Amino acid sequence: MTDPRTPCVIGVAQRTFRPQEGEAPEPLEQWEQVCRAAAADGGGKDVLDAVDSLQVVYSLSWQYDDPPGRLASRLGLREGDRHYSGLSGTTPQRLIQQGSAAILSGRSDVVIVAGGEALDTRKRLKKEGRKPAWSYPPAEKRPMPFDEPFHPAEVAHQVFQAYLTFAVFDIARRAQLKLSPEEYRCGLGELLAPMTSVAATNPYAWFPSERTSNEIIDVTASNRMVAYPYTKNMTSMMDVDMAAAVIVASHEKANALGVPAERRVYLRGWCYARDPVYVAEREDLWRSVAMEEASREAMARAGVGIDDIAYLDLYSCFGSSVNFARDALGLADDDLRPLTVTGGLPYHGGAGNNYLTHSVVTMIEKLRADPAAYGMVSGVGMHLTDHVFGVYSGTPGPVEPPDEAAVQARVAAGPLRAIRNTAVGPATVAAYSIVHNREGPAWGLAVCDLPEGGRCYAQIRDFGLMGAMEQVEWVGRRVELVEGEKGVNLIPR
Repeated sequence: MTDPRTPCVIGVAQRTFRPQEGEAPEPLEQWEQVCRAAAADGGGKDVLDAVDSLQVVYSLSWQYDDPPGRLASRLGLREGDRHYSGLSGTTPQRLIQQGSAAILSGRSDVVIVAGGEALDTRKRLKKEGRKPAWSYPPAEKRPMPFDEPFHPAEVAHQVFQAYLTFAVFDIARRAQLKLSPEEYRCGLGELLAPMTSVAATNPYAWFPSERTSNEIIDVTASNRMVAYPYTKNMTSMMDVDMAAAVIVASHEKANALGVPAERRVYLRGWCYARDPVYVAEREDLWRSVAMEEASREAMARAGVGIDDIAYLDLYSCFGSSVNFARDALGLADDDLRPLTVTGGLPYHGGAGNNYLTHSVVTMIEKLRADPAAYGMVSGVGMHLTDHVFGVYSGTPGPVEPPDEAAVQARVAAGPLRAIRNTAVGPATVAAYSIVHNREGPAWGLAVCDLPEGGRCYAQIRDFGLMGAMEQVEWVGRRVELVEGEKGVNLIPR
C-alpha cells in the first residue's frame, strides 16, 4: 500500500514561443499560462484551489517587485508558502525535492514549481533599440543573487564565463584520459550529435534539427570557436523564449483531487551536493566528487542502480557537464541509452535557470507512457559547482529523503588546493582553455600547479602560444610565470 504522504507529480506543462509568432509574453504571463496548463494536465479537479506552496524559478529576462506574489494573485491561489529562487541550473529539481520533502512531512499538500524566460524576445527588442514594457518592476534595481563572493584571483584573471571554466574542466579530463586534442574534440562531437537527433523530434526544441558530429565541431563562419575546444554548436543556448511548470502533490491529495493513477509519476530518490566553489581549489580538475556522491545517494534512496535507469537527461550546458556525469554514473562509451530526453541545452535550449523544469516535464511524459521504468534527471549550477540528481518512476514505492549532510561531508573531506593570487617563476599547467572572439583567438586561461602545492591562474596573450596550445597537449608542461599588470600572472611565449 502506498504511503498517503508519498509525493507524486500530478501535472506538467511547457511552452515554446517561437520568433515567427512575434514577441513572447512577459515571464509573468508565461508562468501563468504553464501553471494553468499543468493544473489541467493531470485530469484532477480544482487543483489550483488546493495549491499551498508556489515556487518560482529566478528569471533572467525581467525582475518583478514580488514574483511569486504577483503570480499567486493571477492564479487566485490561497495563502501559503511563496518562494523566489536564486541562481543555479539545479534550481527546478531542488525546488521539486524541497516541496516533496515538505509533502512527506505533512507541511504541504500541493506544490507548484514554475519558471519561464523571454530572453530571445529581449535580444530582438534590443536590436530594434527598444526595451520591454513589462509589468511590476521593482522600485530599485536588485543585484544578481550570487551565493558566493568572487575570488580576487578569478576577478583579476577574468574567470567569469561558464563556457570558459567548463572548457577548462574538459581539457583536464582529456589529459587524464591521455587522449590527443583531435581525438577528444571528435569525441565531443560524437557525444553531442545524438542529442540533436532527440531535439529534431521534440516539438518544444528551439533547434529541432539533426546535426552530424562534424557539423558540431568543425569551425566555420556560422560555427565559430567560443572557448577551445567548444564551438558555438557545442554550447548552451540561453536566449530562448520558453516556460514550464510541474505540480507535485501527496498521494492522498492526488486521490482527493481525482487525478487518475496513470497520470501520476513519483519522485523516488534525490540528492544535492556541491563541489568546491573556486575552480583552482579542486584537487582533481577532471572529475566531480559531488556528482559521484549525489548520484549514488539518489539512486540508493530509490533502490536502483544505473543499469535500472531506462531514461536519462544529463545536464548538457557544455561537454564537461555531460562527461563528468557519465564518469560519475559509470556510463560506458558504448552504452546505447540516449543521454537526453529533450535534446539538451544546446539544441532544446537552455532557458536560463529553468532548463531542468523542461527536463522534468519531458521525463514525466516519458514515464507516463512507460510507468514501470525509472528515469533520472541531473542539474548543474555555476562553474560545475552545484549538482542535483532526481530519480522518477510511474510506479510508487518507499520514499526517504537523502542524508545530504553526510553526502556533503564526504565531498568536503577531500583535499583543497590553496589559491595564490599572484605567482612568478616555475609552474606546471594543470588545465587551460583559449577564449575566442569573432576574429579568432583573443586570450587564454591556464590553471597552474605551483611547486609548494598551491595553485594559481595565469593568462596567455601570445597568439603563437595560443595556437600551439590548441594543437598539442599542454597539461603537464612546465612554464615560467611572469608578472603582468593589475595582478595578472602571465605565461609568456
